[in-house]
Amino acid sequence: MNLPPPTDRQARILWAALTGLAIATLVVLVVAFLWGTGRVLHVLSPVIWPLAVAAVIAYLLDPIIDFLQRKGAPRARAIAVVFAMALLLVVGLAGSVVPQIVVETRDLSQKLPTYTKRLREKAEDLATNPPKWVQKYILPPRTPAAGTSSTSTNAQTAPVVDESTIHFTPISIPAPAKAPPPGSEPANLKSVTDLIEKFLPTVSQWLSQAVTIVAWWFGVLAGLGLVPIYAFYLLLEKRGIESKWTHYLPVADSSFKTELVFVLRSINDYLITFFRGQVLVAICDGILYTIGFLIIGLPYAVLLGVMATFLTIVPFLGAITTCVVALVIALVSSGNWHQPALVLAVFAVVQTLEGFVIQPKIIGDRVGLHPLTIIIALMVGTTLLGGILGGILAIPLTAALRVIMFRYVWKKRGD
Repeated sequence: MNLPPPTDRQARILWAALTGLAIATLVVLVVAFLWGTGRVLHVLSPVIWPLAVAAVIAYLLDPIIDFLQRKGAPRARAIAVVFAMALLLVVGLAGSVVPQIVVETRDLSQKLPTYTKRLREKAEDLATNPPKWVQKYILPPRTPAAGTSSTSTNAQTAPVVDESTIHFTPISIPAPAKAPPPGSEPANLKSVTDLIEKFLPTVSQWLSQAVTIVAWWFGVLAGLGLVPIYAFYLLLEKRGIESKWTHYLPVADSSFKTELVFVLRSINDYLITFFRGQVLVAICDGILYTIGFLIIGLPYAVLLGVMATFLTIVPFLGAITTCVVALVIALVSSGNWHQPALVLAVFAVVQTLEGFVIQPKIIGDRVGLHPLTIIIALMVGTTLLGGILGGILAIPLTAALRVIMFRYVWKKRGD
């Protein structure tokens, strides 16, 4: 049976349907790959996260070690000097900043119910008594309801009770309990045995949870102990890694291998730009926030500064979160609008310094990942890959996707 060829419209519809089916299949495959990767990362996270943290530290310390090496110091000695300085810095922070953080965290946890109550009261007061400009320009005018009378609503008629209809129910007094017979001790023993059998699974579950928590903390401490070892060897073997890493690619020498090397080097450049740039910018922002909050007398200034250091690694989102938390603390602790205004002033000064001084000096004109791209990547990574490790690994995956898209999709090959 010979069928006539499709018309142009039918062909366009068929190609559109096939294209949509192909795109949907690719999306499903990508989601399935990310989901499977997340499950693998969940199993291998005790092995991967120390290596990932060590790689970030190596990215940050490598320029200092290269500088010392250019001055004539052997690389191993330069690494030892930098590690000793980092150890002194960590010990200094542990002796000065960490106790203050612990004290502020404990004080905040104790006062949190009070602060929550104050915040709720202020919100209710603002809702019932809004400012005059809100009443004038935003809220509609209030008109009293017609035909309302306080006397008519409050006046109630007491019900009349007919005493003849009241019935009294006689109360039966139970007989006193008899003493148990002498031969009932086995029943008591049985009840104790039943009680033990009832609570034995609970005790076993509690012990299992305790062992799990201890094992988790042991794994975390072991991972933290491996981080400096990994970072040391990554820094020490930098030259060998740069010169020989292409030999370990499971691809024969060809144009495809040359293209693969170019893509991997481009991804590494983006990662260097992000970690060296954004992490250093976040550290500077955290220090500036701490100094500013201390100057205006904001409670928990050190805790907020440390929180800002970690949060502002994510552009925009971290700064906004820090500002909102600082505003809430200023509002509930001071009771007026003067300290929240000072918090906004500190936020404006820090953001101005970041935009016009810190970022141009640290990042310069190097092109990294767009802030919106980083935010989306972290959200997708923590959702699909799971946890903090998924968020960290989402950055390299996003850099790889950006390089591939610009190399093969959005630009011509010759660009």
